[in-house]
Amino acid sequence: MWGSVISEWASLLLRWLHVVAAIAWIGSSFYFIALDLTLRPKDDLPSDLPGDLPGDLPDGVQGEAWQVHGGGFYRIMKYLVAPSQMPDELTWFKWEAYTTWLSGFALMVVVYYLEADLFLVDKSILDLTPFQAGLFSFLSLALAWLLYEAACRSGLAQRELPFAIGGYLFLVALTYAFTHVLSGRGAFNQIGAIIGTIMVANVFALIIPNQKKIVASLIAGQAPDPKLGKASKERSVHNNYLTLPVVVLMISNHYPLLYATRFNWIIVAIILALGPVIRHFFNARHAGRKSPWWVWGVAALGVIAILFLSAAGPRDVKISALPAQPTLANVEEIVMSRCSMCHAAEPVWAGIVTAPKGILLDAPEHIHRNIRLIGRVAAWSNAMPPGNVTEMTSEERAMLAAYIEQAN
Repeated sequence: MWGSVISEWASLLLRWLHVVAAIAWIGSSFYFIALDLTLRPKDDLPSDLPGDLPGDLPDGVQGEAWQVHGGGFYRIMKYLVAPSQMPDELTWFKWEAYTTWLSGFALMVVVYYLEADLFLVDKSILDLTPFQAGLFSFLSLALAWLLYEAACRSGLAQRELPFAIGGYLFLVALTYAFTHVLSGRGAFNQIGAIIGTIMVANVFALIIPNQKKIVASLIAGQAPDPKLGKASKERSVHNNYLTLPVVVLMISNHYPLLYATRFNWIIVAIILALGPVIRHFFNARHAGRKSPWWVWGVAALGVIAILFLSAAGPRDVKISALPAQPTLANVEEIVMSRCSMCHAAEPVWAGIVTAPKGILLDAPEHIHRNIRLIGRVAAWSNAMPPGNVTEMTSEERAMLAAYIEQAN
């Protein structure tokens, strides 16, 4: 009992920390991208501004922006490389990113590695032991980042469009592979974790080190290398376009019609395309360019495509052996034999002390009350039982779906 209680509280606290840190990181990232795009270049500023608004900027300043927030006005200037001398105080933006990854990886260990048999493994896809699944997850996480880093350092990233297309195809191929090795939920989490790792590694392995080199040059009275800032900006742009897809993937475990359906890898492919497209709209607006309203048409088509793909049901549904009209008694027999050992007033499954999410399925009235929820997680998708640990068959899922359809 205490092992289960501690695991549940560890999951809650780590998830809380992960979400708060991610809000801080993503918020600051979006803010600085928008700030960069709204800076007015030095040459565009009038020299005869009225009152106390200076029309000239210090040497080395790329541009400035005026903002209002919280009852005050802010004048923000950005140096193209660095100021001529080191300021007395300097705020670094790094711990938001580091805390997001550290808490996220710890959460991954608690939820997916320690309970791999439920959330990472699906024996109907591939019969892995929990250790094999966890090792595969960790090694693929490291390998994917190393391949991305090698591609960037080789100079490929300087060709933006080919690099973006290649990166997209790389992530889609990984997703397809993961959905044929891990459970749907595990595959979605894995591709999200890879993108998140790439983003944090950009901060840890390049952006912050380059900033430290610039600071060291200033302290030594030397001119910083402008290539350092350019390389950091390149990785920051990568992070900007990856943010929206990774957020969807990280919350996808709450939506079984995304991760536990037949075409789940295609759904990820659409999400990976829609995120950068939507970011393009806001980047264009912040830069003062004409708003690309076509973005929302593309986004709507993508969402509609996901809707239809999610309605395709789980893999390998067989209906040939179904009775002409499944009855409530058929449904009760399936649920009682496949689900009630966990979803009961006194669960009998090892490690589970209370019914997950408080949902009871150990009596006909409970089954009838939750019939649509059962359909969503066990008929129209294969999210439940987790990892299919009770070996619900495709015929049983089809029977549930047929009963719910005729009941409505």
